[in-house]
Amino acid sequence: MATRAKASRGSGSGAGLALWLGLAAIVILADQVTKTLIVGAFQFGESRRVTDFFNLVRAHNKGAAFSFLQDAAGWQRWVFVGLGLAASVFIVWMIRSHPTQKLFCFAVSMIMGGALGNVIDRLMHGYVVDFLQFRFGWLEPIFSGGYFPAFNLADSAITLGAACLVLDEVMRVRRAKS
Repeated sequence: MATRAKASRGSGSGAGLALWLGLAAIVILADQVTKTLIVGAFQFGESRRVTDFFNLVRAHNKGAAFSFLQDAAGWQRWVFVGLGLAASVFIVWMIRSHPTQKLFCFAVSMIMGGALGNVIDRLMHGYVVDFLQFRFGWLEPIFSGGYFPAFNLADSAITLGAACLVLDEVMRVRRAKS
């Protein structure tokens, strides 16, 4: 049994790892390019309406999701950098440990790419650049004016990765019951 697990880990893991790291790199590149475009075209706080429910904005987030710890004294920058780097090391280990689980590897690669995209912002600027803003009337009881907090491509990749992890687990449980 241990031999079979070791063999499956070793077979193709280098090529597989390169594929998943390449996907994470594409996420990082797309995230950084879009943030650079926003920083070059918008002043902080500036917003441009695209549709009735979507704006491009330039927002800075020193905190985490939904501006959690936004107003902390600055220590949060380094905590989030450390968490992003530690999570990335753990994700590489998980990809190497499960090279045949494609949906799982896709999910954690998206999460790693998004996390590192935001780590780069924290290191370069001290905050994360957010620029996608959606407004829905049904959100008004929760968010001021119905505006969902601004986010970026890195956040989108993390969200997609998390959803794929849930899907992967649901599928795994269903297969186990069969």
